[in-house]
Amino acid sequence: MAVVKSAIIYCLRCMIDSEVPLNQGCLDPVEIFVPESCILNPTEDAAIVGGNVLTSQRVTDVIFKAFGAVSASQGCMNNFTFGNENLGFYETICGGSGAGPTWHGANAVHTHMTNTRITDVEIMERRYPVVIDQFAIREGSGGAGEYSGGHGVIREL
Repeated sequence: MAVVKSAIIYCLRCMIDSEVPLNQGCLDPVEIFVPESCILNPTEDAAIVGGNVLTSQRVTDVIFKAFGAVSASQGCMNNFTFGNENLGFYETICGGSGAGPTWHGANAVHTHMTNTRITDVEIMERRYPVVIDQFAIREGSGGAGEYSGGHGVIREL
């Protein structure tokens, strides 16, 4: 439910044309109904993973769609992780933002719930046993149309 509430607060703050505080109290006038034992409100013994990184992005998309807001994302935070018993690395990889009725989407950006900063190539190579062979915009990945969505990225290690 924390993921659902976070997505609702985020969407409200995007759609309301005034300052909305980032706190639980701003949800007081909002009625939230999520049936128990469903994917958004699992029981304590349910086997779950990735609730924040995958589910929150899709819940955000659904809320915006319900309000008719143009704000599509790619529906995933594109998680990237590697490691072993001695080190661990985790980040979300940027993609492209959705197009609108009169504009193209932005290339190589985090949208909505990802809202994180990607690790600089120099930092990754200095702190981890990797070499970045390519970090570039993935041309053509935004789709076709009068206004295309933003292109994602290639992150090749």
